[in-house]
Amino acid sequence: MICVRFRIASIWVVMLSLVVPMLPTLANDPAATGGTSLERIDLIDFRGRTWKLDDFQSDSLLVVAMLGTECPLAKLYAIRLGEIQQQYESQSVRVIGVMSNRQDSLEEIASFAKRQNIEFPLLKDAGNRFADQVAAERTPEVFVYDADRELRYRGRIDDQYGIGYIRDEPRRHDLRSALDELISGREVSLPQTDTVGCIIGRTKKVAEHSDVTYGGQVAEILRKRCAECHRDGEIAPFSLTDYDEVVGWSDMMAEVVREGRMPPWHASGDHLPFANDRMMSDEEKETLYAWVDAGSPKGDASDLPPLPEKVAGWQLPREPDLVVPVSPERIKIPATGEVRYQYYRVDPKLDKDVWIEAAELKPGNREVVHHILAFAAPKGTRGGLDAARGFLVGYVPGARLELAPKGHAKRIPAGSELIFQVHYTPIGTEQQDQSSLGICFADPESITHEIVTTSALQTRLNIPPGEANYKTSGTSPRFPAEATLLSMSPHMHVRGKSFRYELETATGKRTMLMDIPHYDFNWQTTYVLQDPLAVPTGSRIVCTATYDNSEGNLNNPDPTATVRWGDQTWDEMMIGYYHYAVPLSEQERGGVQKPEMTLRERAQALIRNAARLQKFEQLDSDGDGKLARSDTPKKLYGVFDDLDANGDGVLTRQEVESAP
Repeated sequence: MICVRFRIASIWVVMLSLVVPMLPTLANDPAATGGTSLERIDLIDFRGRTWKLDDFQSDSLLVVAMLGTECPLAKLYAIRLGEIQQQYESQSVRVIGVMSNRQDSLEEIASFAKRQNIEFPLLKDAGNRFADQVAAERTPEVFVYDADRELRYRGRIDDQYGIGYIRDEPRRHDLRSALDELISGREVSLPQTDTVGCIIGRTKKVAEHSDVTYGGQVAEILRKRCAECHRDGEIAPFSLTDYDEVVGWSDMMAEVVREGRMPPWHASGDHLPFANDRMMSDEEKETLYAWVDAGSPKGDASDLPPLPEKVAGWQLPREPDLVVPVSPERIKIPATGEVRYQYYRVDPKLDKDVWIEAAELKPGNREVVHHILAFAAPKGTRGGLDAARGFLVGYVPGARLELAPKGHAKRIPAGSELIFQVHYTPIGTEQQDQSSLGICFADPESITHEIVTTSALQTRLNIPPGEANYKTSGTSPRFPAEATLLSMSPHMHVRGKSFRYELETATGKRTMLMDIPHYDFNWQTTYVLQDPLAVPTGSRIVCTATYDNSEGNLNNPDPTATVRWGDQTWDEMMIGYYHYAVPLSEQERGGVQKPEMTLRERAQALIRNAARLQKFEQLDSDGDGKLARSDTPKKLYGVFDDLDANGDGVLTRQEVESAP
């Protein structure tokens, strides 16, 4: 949750797993590829002009790009196509875009052109006749025709994006290479490549008598499983709440559901059940497939199930009681380069302890905000905050607000200030952001349990070059009495392969809690237990992570590098966040506290921590902030083991500072 330079242009590309299937290579079969000659163009643009093939007779090379207004890759590559048009215009190259999706109206195409700053012709292919003519399947897909309008190249624009991976830069610029070769009079060395992107939403023949319709069954499934994200104002790149929109995505939906990429869920079903499990049932899947096979009939849509209730602009259950700006003003994010973590402090002026029923960090500009963490700390707190160990509220791509059980809440102590850690990622153009934190307060008299966030982690990573199965583990602090486990949030970077949580009792017995066999950096999910799990006093969480630093990991930025702990994408992390609850004492319930007791406890904690640090610095003779167990007096082994949070036999100053 606290990484990295996330290498995507906006939040909707976090959902690349939805839209990047590949079109199999069609092996030089003219019939399969729609023929090799471009015989006609007769399409209208969003301004009302009709374009014909003769309009391009002075262009030696014609690049026809199949695009869509809501496809994430089409949004990215439309900008790149504009750059290619400018680069090659003087060499008699013309780029045109064709929109064949049934769900893309002329009005939406006009808006797309404005948002993406498109200056080349953008044409509407009503009834997908042109797409059928050239046998186009997906967006974006490009076709390059020579002066005789013979097909010389078809496929992807480059290889930066694919199924489950996103590269910093393309390794092969396929379209540019094809143009360069043709301009120089050579044959195209790679005339066809696999295409990645969204299936074109064609007009389909509908079965006359289908038992499965949108109004009858499918709308209910989508509103139950998909509408949380796929609705206006949410993180998904398109909405699935209206039939005319849904039908254009029907083939795409069937494909990603069949392949297990949507809805996004990565925990296996072999262990504890989860309250927020997004997976469709087998019956729901079969219903969806049958509907698509029948041509996606509408049926009677006069009595659709209602959409889940939603507060405008928030995932919160109600309007927030307090909205705090993350930064004091709008922040400028440069077009390129690496932006260091930004820290902002806000005094919410709380004169008494408050309890959080729900809280949400809302990015002001999802395109550049990678993550935000919020901490509550005493005023004047100096130094770094141990975000690897815990936080108050967090935002990461794909995160959904998960409400705590009734009577459970986090506490912000009186007099605290809020400290925000923000990670911005440049996207090629200068941007601005001012994010916000919304908090819904809980009635103190209703609180029975306090929620604590901490983690099992391993900071001593040393992943060798080319290693496909590097395994490591980390342990958590031990649970106090009467603790119940609520949820788990694993975190690694792009080399992360799998992740497991186990509960280890004081006697060493382990029980599997959660297994994620295929970790996906793009979906940093909090897995909420269906029922809070009572954990034995003195037990702890043990997390085991596997990393793939080989060439086979297409997300790997550098398989030749030795990888260690760090904030950036090319570094790695191993953090098994989890959230547990402890019951409040009778004194604490209802917000009734004795001020002198609170002050005494805080003073004792400060004295205890100062003594630990003083002893640590005495033993840390070389001043490197690390202390091995073998260099510690045996009489202090018990204290050492309690403070060594990740159980690696090396105590760091950070571990001492963050200890309770």
